[in-house]
This record gives sequence, structure tokens and C-alpha cells, in this order.
Amino acid sequence: MAEKFGATSTTDDVLAGVDLHGKRILVTGVSAGLGVETARALAARGANVVGAARDLDKATRAIAQARRDAASGGGSIDLVSLDLANLTSVRACADKLLEKGQPFDVIIANAGVMATPFGKTADGFETQFGTNHIGHFVFVNRLASLLRDGGRLVALASSGHRFSNVDLDDPNFERTPYDPFVAYGRSKTANILFAVAFDQRHRARGVRAAAVHPGGIHTELARHMDEGQMAGLLDSINSQLASEGKPPFQFKTIPQGAATSVWTAVVASAEEVGGRYCENCHVSKLVADDVVITPISEGVRQYALDTANADALWRKTEEMVGETF
Repeated sequence: MAEKFGATSTTDDVLAGVDLHGKRILVTGVSAGLGVETARALAARGANVVGAARDLDKATRAIAQARRDAASGGGSIDLVSLDLANLTSVRACADKLLEKGQPFDVIIANAGVMATPFGKTADGFETQFGTNHIGHFVFVNRLASLLRDGGRLVALASSGHRFSNVDLDDPNFERTPYDPFVAYGRSKTANILFAVAFDQRHRARGVRAAAVHPGGIHTELARHMDEGQMAGLLDSINSQLASEGKPPFQFKTIPQGAATSVWTAVVASAEEVGGRYCENCHVSKLVADDVVITPISEGVRQYALDTANADALWRKTEEMVGETF
């Protein structure tokens, strides 16, 4: 299965012949980009998708075509309100889903922000760590009882995790000079570590968790980067690629970017992906923390899969939110 697909595979490629009728799947961040395509692809194969978004009007417009595809395939897409930067909203959304009591086969923690200016969430956490990690940590853990035995959690991470390990002594940049990409790296490392820790805690009942890197894609995620920053990043990447005799970097399409999410969620075997980091529709290789690699090379840092690091982050996050799981 892992050899069949790669970097250019699309959601339709990896889901060809897959029947998801009777499956119930939760996807966060369905108002744009990867979230919309992930929801569309799954619902078009018959899944009942619950899409979470901060702006429901925007999400409703964004998934209009996805809903038509869902209807043709026997699936559906329903929306719920969720602002991951506000734990009051996170807990309220989780409580409503718990009250309904309908189980999920898969949760895909897709929503996120990238390279934002320094700011804080409604609860006082640094914006990227608070939104990408803490919001999902509370939301998913509150819903853990709704994940069916044998279910799966997929956490959207990034090769950006290689910008930085988590800093549990100063998670909110109170003493550290703020750097948007260091903050992004911390939050993406946290997403991977959360998947590792969640997998450890729930695998006894067959629930597995994995982190995925979708690849470089033009989406709203880069809205906080100006043209100069993006051009500089691409120039740096292409310079490195040229020095290695490789062709220039090519962005993935959104269906190619969402392919690893759906592959990890419903195609790959649980044992294959559980506790792992996946990219380009396969499990990625481990790269030592001191090995220099290009920003677009494959590989996951050792610190991002370290179980002791994952447990320490779990405990620190519980302390920060005043809630234990």
C-alpha cells in the first residue's frame, strides 16, 4: 500500500475503490484549502463528515461543491462552530458533540495558522501554539470517548517542525525573542508529539494516532507571509536544490496535499501509521536532530517522535489548560 502512492498522488487516487459508507469522520478547518478537500473526498465516498470551522458562513460557501459531491456519493457534510483560539468555544463544541453521543471513526485535526505576527489567543497563549496545539489538544481529548474502538486520529503537522523543538520552559515567548517560524515550528512539533502521546494512551483499544505533513501547497495558511518573504523562502529552497543538481521546487495541488491525510486516515493500516509521521502517502524516515537537510526534504526529527518529550508536553499542556486527560 505504501509503495503505491507518492508525492503527486491525489485524494481521488488514494481513495479509488474505497467505500466509506457508514463511517463518521470529524475534520477541523473546513472553511478553506485542505480541510475542504479532505471533507469532500471522504464524503464523496459515502462518509458522514462533521466539519468544524470558526466562520460558519465562510465554511458553508466553501463546501458548496463538496456537499454536491457528497450527495452524489451517498455521504454528507454537516458543520459545527469551533474557534480553536478560544477554549470556551472549544469546550462548547466538544460538549455539544458529546451530548449528541454519535461516535466517530476518525478525527482529522486539520485546522491551523502559520507564521503569524506575535499575538495571543483568548486564553493568553501564543497564537500558533495556542491554536495549532492547545486548541486541538483540549478538543480531541474531550472527544476521545467518542472515537470508536479501532478508530484513528490524524494530526496535521508540517516539515516546519524542523524549525524548532517545543520549549516547555517558555511556550508563550515570554522570555524568548519571538520569531514567527520558530513559533510555527514549535506548534508543529507539538502536533506530532500529541499524536505520539495520544497513540500511546489509546492503542490498547485499537485507536491509533499519526501525524502528517501535507507538503508545500498554496493555501490560506500562508496569508501572514508577504510576497517578499515567500519569494525569499522559495529562492533559498531552489538554491539548495540547484546545488544538489535537482529541479526547482513545485507546489502541490490541494488534492495532492490532502492525499496524505486521507491515506493515513482510512487507507493505510493502523499498525503501519500508528505513532508515526507520514508524508507523500507513506511513513517518513527518522532524521537525526543534527543532520542538515533541505526544507523540502523528507524526514522527521527524532525529538518530534520522542515518547518522553511527548509525555512532558502532555503534562505541560494539561497544566496550561487546567484540565487533565
